[in-house]
Amino acid sequence: MSGPTQKYLVVGPSWVGDMVMAQSLFIDLKQCHPNASIDVVAPNWTRALLERMPEVDQLISADFQHGKLSLGNRIALGNKLRDSNYTNAIVLPNSLKSALVPAIARIPHRTGFLGEQRWGLLNDIRKLDKKLLPMTVQRFIALGRERKAQFPDLASIAAPKLSVPKVQVEKALTKYDLNAEQKVLVLCPGAEFGASKKWPASHYAQVAQHFLDQGWQVWLMGSSNDQESCSLINDLTGHGCQQLAGETSLTEAIDLISCASLQVSNDSGLMHIGAALQVPLVAVYGSTDPAHTPPLSNNHTIAKLELDCSPCHKRECPLHHHDCMNQLHASSVIASGEELLA
Repeated sequence: MSGPTQKYLVVGPSWVGDMVMAQSLFIDLKQCHPNASIDVVAPNWTRALLERMPEVDQLISADFQHGKLSLGNRIALGNKLRDSNYTNAIVLPNSLKSALVPAIARIPHRTGFLGEQRWGLLNDIRKLDKKLLPMTVQRFIALGRERKAQFPDLASIAAPKLSVPKVQVEKALTKYDLNAEQKVLVLCPGAEFGASKKWPASHYAQVAQHFLDQGWQVWLMGSSNDQESCSLINDLTGHGCQQLAGETSLTEAIDLISCASLQVSNDSGLMHIGAALQVPLVAVYGSTDPAHTPPLSNNHTIAKLELDCSPCHKRECPLHHHDCMNQLHASSVIASGEELLA
C-alpha cells in the first residue's frame, strides 16, 4: 500500500532500549511513506520516549499486566481501535498475545515474525533468519518493509535521535540544582535484565574518581533498583558524585543525559538513550553481544573482554565468576573514554 492514507499501528516493545531502537523503524517508515501516520501501542511509561520521537503521532497506552494474557483488556482495546482506519499493523514483540489487538481491530495488513505460532492473528508472517538479521534494529526495520525488500545493513539504518527541548533541560537542571557548565560524566551502573550485565560498582567508582580529580562533575543515574550501586559508588568517591538514581523521571533522565560530556554505561536502556542523544559513550559489555544490540551512534566505543564464555546471554553468570565484567579493568574504560574525547 502507498499514498497519503497509509496509517500504521505499531505494537511496541516493553524495554527502554528496544523502544529507542524502534525509532529507527519509525524513521524508515516516514522515509518510505512521508505522508503516513504512526501510532504505537505500548505501556504508558514509554510516553517519555515516544514524545521525543517526532515520527510518532500518538501513544495508545496499553498497560497490560506483565506476563498475563489479559484477554478481556486486549479485546476491548482491539474493538476500540476497529474504526480507526489503520491500514497496516507491525507487531515487534514475538509473543502470541502481542498480535491480538491488531487482529481484533481487523487491520487489513498485519506483519510480524512467526514467533509463538501466530497463524490467523498475523496475515503477513515472516520467518526470522537470525544470520541475515543479527541486530534487533535490523529486524524491526525489516518488518516495516516489503517482504522482498533488501535487508537493511547497519550503514543504511537511520540512527535514533531523541528530541530534547532546551526549556525542558533547563527545568531538570534547576529541579536537581545542577549545572552543565562544568564537564559532566554520566555513569549508568544498572541493567534491568540482570546482574550479569552489570560492571562492578567498585570499577565505576575508579572511573568516577579519575574524572572528579580532573574537575569534572559525576552524575549517577538509573532507576530505583540502582540506588544501592550508585550509593556505593558515591561512598567510594567520598560523596563527590550527584546521586540521581531513582530520583528522576525517565523524561528528566533523557534531558540530563543530554548534558553529558561523556557517558559510561552497561548495556541498558540508558545506554541506548545516550546513543540516541549522540553523547560520547563508552558501552560496557560482558554477557551480551554488541553485534546484536549495539549503541546506534557514531561516537561510541565498546569496552569488552573477548572471553570464551561470553556472551552467554544469561541473567546471572552461569560459571559464578563473572569474569567478563570483573576482569575488565577501570583503567581500560578510562582510556577508552579519553580516546573517544580526543
